[in-house]
Amino acid sequence: MIVLRLLLIISTLWFVQVEAAVVSLKEQAQKIDQILEDRLDNLLPELMQRQNIDMWLLISREYNEDPILKTMLPSSWESARRTTILLIYKDKDNAYQRLSVSRYAVGNLFKQAWDKEQQPNQWLALADLIKQIDPDNIAINHSQHFALADGLVHSEYQKLMSVLPQGLQARVISSEPLAIAWLETRTPLEMEIYPQITDLGHGLIKRAFSNEVVTPGKTTLGDVAWWLREQTTSLGLSNWFHPTVSIQRQQDKTKFDQIAAFSGYDQSLIIEPGDLLHVDFGITYLRLNTDQQQHAYVLKPGETQAPQQLQLALQKANQLQDILLSHIKLSKTGNEVLALARQQAIESGLKPTIYTHPIGFHGHAAGATIGMWDQQQGVAVNGDYPIQPNTAYSIELNNADFIQSWNKEIRIMLEEEAFFDGNQIKYLSGRQQQFHLIKSL
Repeated sequence: MIVLRLLLIISTLWFVQVEAAVVSLKEQAQKIDQILEDRLDNLLPELMQRQNIDMWLLISREYNEDPILKTMLPSSWESARRTTILLIYKDKDNAYQRLSVSRYAVGNLFKQAWDKEQQPNQWLALADLIKQIDPDNIAINHSQHFALADGLVHSEYQKLMSVLPQGLQARVISSEPLAIAWLETRTPLEMEIYPQITDLGHGLIKRAFSNEVVTPGKTTLGDVAWWLREQTTSLGLSNWFHPTVSIQRQQDKTKFDQIAAFSGYDQSLIIEPGDLLHVDFGITYLRLNTDQQQHAYVLKPGETQAPQQLQLALQKANQLQDILLSHIKLSKTGNEVLALARQQAIESGLKPTIYTHPIGFHGHAAGATIGMWDQQQGVAVNGDYPIQPNTAYSIELNNADFIQSWNKEIRIMLEEEAFFDGNQIKYLSGRQQQFHLIKSL
């Protein structure tokens, strides 16, 4: 009873501390708008100049939004309104202007540039404006390989092309390089808060993998997963995917199933002493996402630590993380990093699987893909994209290790956020180097 009371006090103190870190909705909106205005004022012109794009055109209908357009809406906008057309262009003085060729201005970020009383047809008004600006190129969100850069739907594309004269039609290009750069580049303002967001995720995992939540012999995997969802919501955060909680145990002689590891285990399984638990968990806060995987060991009666062989397995997975990070260098492609890291890991006696991805506005974000769990020899196109400065990644991987006392192979599956500033890559809030321990009460 005393132990339970202490756990309750500790969890209450943690919750109060986290509540203080998660600011009010009004303050969240102010921070989102501050970051967005900074990105539009300072980052976007630099990216458009780098990619030599004169005009970027984003078009969406309400509730059918281009994923990039949603990253440009102010906090008070939950969706596009009617047909929202955003137009960013370089004027004759080489300054970048932002217009909303729509029924409404978009906050104070995009000035309204369509007067329906003067021109009832929104598409013709857009065409007239483009003719006046006369850009060298017109970038639209169309991409064969990067889903997040492919947000212009076919019907909107047809409407656009139908109102543009042939001369302007010939200037329409894919925004893919600019779109990816906009999504993947993190700003100093964002990086002030990103470590705090990853701390929130770590704190929730720590509580989930404790006796506050888990009572061996009673608690199911689903109980832990839904506790994480409930706690996320109660803190005013959200999840971008449902948590996955899984078990590896000595008495289960089935081989590790990579597909089951990613599609979910039987959530009715009851957690027992001696289990090795794993969680895959991600939260969204201030439009930024986390994606974290960690492990816990359920102590058997009389145990105070996880078995030595399991601890060594965790150390090997940490070694694989170190190897991977050592190869993340400016301008190397994801496939180059994957090949170098796998070669070194295998030569070091490890059995690696690497599937690291960019993270930011989206959990599985645009940018350099460093392997997929079922494509360890390289990923076409997305893996050929080079590492860029000021980008964040989920360092996601696993290492297989044979546990003699269990007479079976297990996987230590880890995932942590890291930031690459162009010179070095560092974890945003550390990584797991010891198992969470759950007592058998």
